Amino acid sequence: MTAPAFDTLALDVPGPIARLTLNRPERLNAMGATMLRELAEAARWFDGNPEVRVVIVSGAGRAFSAGADLRDSPVGEASPRSGNSWAVRREVGQLGLRMADAVEGMRAVTVAQIHGYAVGGGVVLAAACDLRVAAEDAVFSIPEIELGIPLAWGGIPRLVREIGPALTRELVMTCRRFSPAEAKAAGFLNRVVPAGLLREEAESLAAQVAGMPSVPITITKEHVNAVTRAMGQGSTSFADGDALLSAAFDPESLESARKYLERTVERKRR
Repeated sequence: MTAPAFDTLALDVPGPIARLTLNRPERLNAMGATMLRELAEAARWFDGNPEVRVVIVSGAGRAFSAGADLRDSPVGEASPRSGNSWAVRREVGQLGLRMADAVEGMRAVTVAQIHGYAVGGGVVLAAACDLRVAAEDAVFSIPEIELGIPLAWGGIPRLVREIGPALTRELVMTCRRFSPAEAKAAGFLNRVVPAGLLREEAESLAAQVAGMPSVPITITKEHVNAVTRAMGQGSTSFADGDALLSAAFDPESLESARKYLERTVERKRR
């Protein structure tokens, strides 16, 4: 089976267990507009290949994903100064949500293999996967509010579903880092293993799932997703891209983002 070529992703499809790798290691796999579009496209491609049973989602280099790429952010395309029409700018603002929905809705079971940093949108991508395995030295954080924007991409409903409303509020509002041990205790992770065993553990879990009868596996995935949607009845990610864009160009938000970036640069210099 010949997988399509992407600019920001690498697909390896040797059989029923495939691997989708975020492939921008020089940017810690930060997700810009191109990667968001390609992730949604890759999800659709897997849906057209029913022989793929499980997809392991991982990151090349030192991180799973550093979240939204501030240099190639969809927000730039959605700026009123971009010259794009309102309709185009609004659709660009929804790219992250479209990506997360496409990954979550894949027919194949998805296993997130998390190492290094999982930041902001990287946490949302992991939350969109069915199963999650992390290295014990991985680092999680959700810094969006410190950047002057709300957590978008359907992140709030997904986190409330996985770890509950109280911890979601704390982690999103404080922007503090949290460990794999805390994430597992909260129910976000299935397994935490030493870094050297991460790939082996993710592949072992994928093999267990791929070895089961395909029909009940598919039904179970869809059933669990249907139940979680029903549990969250009344909550929605509708127009969270609109909320993101509204906040992104607020003067206070812009100033907060500037300070955050200055601190980030200063930390790198030390």
